[in-house]
Amino acid sequence: MILKLMENELRGKTVMSEEGLYLGILRNSTVDEKTGELLNVLIEPSDDVDPRLYHLDKQGHLVFPFDSIRSVKDVVILGS
Repeated sequence: MILKLMENELRGKTVMSEEGLYLGILRNSTVDEKTGELLNVLIEPSDDVDPRLYHLDKQGHLVFPFDSIRSVKDVVILGS
């Protein structure tokens, strides 16, 4: 599935897993500087998430591949 979204439309949205777990708030993304392709989304984790179970960046954000986004409406849904 190809998502046609502007990256800034995602910032600040609530992020949940397909299983319904509240992961946190989408804060930023990483981009391939040569192609402009969105690589990852960076999520400020909720207090209910054990960050040790996820890949983290240096600022403590959860890092998920951009292609793990399954749906974007009122919330962003991430799949595996």
